[in-house]
Amino acid sequence: MARVAKTQVEFEGQFYDKFIVIEGEDVEAWSSDKSFEVVGKPQTRVDGRERVTGNAQYTHDIQLTGMLVGKILRSPHPHARIQRLDTSQAEALPGVRAVLTPDNVPDIPWKGGQTKLLDTTLRYAGDEVACVVGDSEAICADALELIDVEYERLPHVLDPETALRDDAPRIYDSGNLLGGEPKVSERGDIEQGFQEADEVVELTLRTQTALHNSMETHGSVAHWEGETLTIWDSTQNVYGVRDGVAKALDLPRHRVRVIKQYMGGGFGSKNNAGKYAVLAAIAAKRLGRPVKVLLDRREENLATGNRPSSVQTLKIGAKRDGTLTAMAHRSIIGVGAYAGGGPSPAGPTRRLYRCPNVRTEDFVVVTNTGPFSAFRAPGYVAGTFALESAMDELSNKLGIDPLELRLTNYAEIDPLTEKPYSTKGLKLAYEQGAKLINWAERERTKADQSANAKRVGVGMASQTWGGNGIPPAYAWVKLNPDGTAVVITGTQDIGTGTKTAFAQIAAETLGIPIEHTRVELGDTQHGLYSPLSAGSMTLASIGPAVRGAAEDAREQLREVGAQVLEVDAGDIEIRDGKLVHNGERTPIAEVLSKLGDFMITGKGARGPNPEDVSVNTFGAQFAQVTVDTGTGRIHVDKIVAVHESGRVINPLTIRSQLEGGIIQGLGYALSEARTEDDQLGLVLSDNLESYKVPTVADVPEIHAEMIDMPDPQANNLGVKGVGEPPIIPTAAAVANAVADALGVRPTELPMTSSQILNLLEQQQGT
Repeated sequence: MARVAKTQVEFEGQFYDKFIVIEGEDVEAWSSDKSFEVVGKPQTRVDGRERVTGNAQYTHDIQLTGMLVGKILRSPHPHARIQRLDTSQAEALPGVRAVLTPDNVPDIPWKGGQTKLLDTTLRYAGDEVACVVGDSEAICADALELIDVEYERLPHVLDPETALRDDAPRIYDSGNLLGGEPKVSERGDIEQGFQEADEVVELTLRTQTALHNSMETHGSVAHWEGETLTIWDSTQNVYGVRDGVAKALDLPRHRVRVIKQYMGGGFGSKNNAGKYAVLAAIAAKRLGRPVKVLLDRREENLATGNRPSSVQTLKIGAKRDGTLTAMAHRSIIGVGAYAGGGPSPAGPTRRLYRCPNVRTEDFVVVTNTGPFSAFRAPGYVAGTFALESAMDELSNKLGIDPLELRLTNYAEIDPLTEKPYSTKGLKLAYEQGAKLINWAERERTKADQSANAKRVGVGMASQTWGGNGIPPAYAWVKLNPDGTAVVITGTQDIGTGTKTAFAQIAAETLGIPIEHTRVELGDTQHGLYSPLSAGSMTLASIGPAVRGAAEDAREQLREVGAQVLEVDAGDIEIRDGKLVHNGERTPIAEVLSKLGDFMITGKGARGPNPEDVSVNTFGAQFAQVTVDTGTGRIHVDKIVAVHESGRVINPLTIRSQLEGGIIQGLGYALSEARTEDDQLGLVLSDNLESYKVPTVADVPEIHAEMIDMPDPQANNLGVKGVGEPPIIPTAAAVANAVADALGVRPTELPMTSSQILNLLEQQQGT
């Protein structure tokens, strides 16, 4: 295991913690002159000015000459069949240009054939019925009111446990359990493992359906030029939208161009082409004018996906010394009306701790609710809440410190694949986080509070995730005659600072100032293929290609410089925009200007992942809470988060990721939940008034740090993803802190005041 030392770097008058590997495998240094470092230093966003001045152009900002607007009519019922659809009055309204219905659009399969682009069978309140296209949004809204639809109401079911019953309404003829049976994963002998246990704990925990509520809602603008379609889309996957629309409309890929320069949040909900994009494209082709279809906040909360609810039963057995002998994890996941599968909450159970006997069962259940989509660490947020709650219950039963219990079962190799980890900084995260929260003194923190209405508690939770990236991904680096560089790739910056990280990588590799580097991305026609920005994969997928392209350009520059300067290429170093040779420093521009309009183009590609190691991210979070036993209100006083995701490229943007994930995790823990009326089958929390996301007033003190541990086996940068990790353990850490404060465990999210008061009442009654 490598040792890590902490130092500090200064940036704009502030000091930031930086961890440096001082023992273990070396990662190739980028700069021969360490006084010229760009990677690893705090760097403000290269596109920050555009963002804060309002010049950044989002999909909502696209305005084209003659552009029309589309609005979608949605089902008011959770399960229904269209008997009659009359659009004549809507079509007669001045300013209405077209009404798309199941009768006049292509019969395009959707969601793996479970439904169609516009279907006559509707399976949740919010399902698409028709699309009006008109001169303005107001005209379209009026036209929607004029569409006359006769629905045949069908029986519905919203609750996944109810949907599993034999007498439940069937959403599909094949039944409500996807695949007809649970998905089972097993290793060892689970029954033997529990027989060997000295103590066993069993918990049933429930998590809610959570909504993404991205600030920028979903939407597309479609424009045809001859037979070529251009789509501006708010997406995490420009190539996925291109391919999805091309397939839906039976177009060759070179006829579809997708552009996305800026995006106001996605969190996994914008990974694929949406119906709105295809409807906009059909309408634009039919009418010969650009069409914009944007969803409003209500539609966002009905139709664009969610983190699915779960009911999890977790049973854990251990020896008296804390050694785990068996874990059984059964989950019911409600994935909504359309799904080919579902995120497994049992992922952390299968691979976080060393345990020889593990069995997990996932019941993936369809219901008459909006379909799920990926949501920042799908499965792992709910699953970590369950697993880490059970681990704390086990520690109480055994009389072992919760942190010590986790260290006792620390996995040195991946329990699922039985491969060694490429790097693992979890012990360092435990050690640093425990110091920062003053874990050893937590009992003293709670002393003498028995008579106090406000109780203090401290809890912690662990995190594991992937984040190793995937091939293929490609990049070019163009070195201009004036010594500036342009990085070209096809990925998208979804707000995480991707452009800035690529600029840092290219600048340091080339040996030029970051101000001389520009990054172009977010365009399928002008960029190079890159995978989607999800699963904490963007930097680890495309970053290595950027470095490879920059290295290619740098070596070409050295060869050219050797010819111009009449020296050996091996004697040339490139630093701060200059070719350094024999004690002389010649600007790159001076060398290249001698060749006229000569341009160097470097090419890079992402190689395959290593097969002999497991590449994962790790972290630990600690929470201190104060619970008011009179009101049931939970106040989170402090969150300490320490994570390891390989090399740190930019401490500033990583801190933004950490804080954003933690705050989102606090919402999941304490306030966010989709609520429905079971009888009517309607969503009640379809706006930001009734669905409470955290605000500034809800944000506690956050101390977030990274273990800067480059992973030399992951890729040529030593980086792993950091998008998902910070949200994974937050709710679990807060729940464990609440249980520590009250002596009774919350088993349902969100932990509302009423739930806490009920727990205290039950506690007093026993």
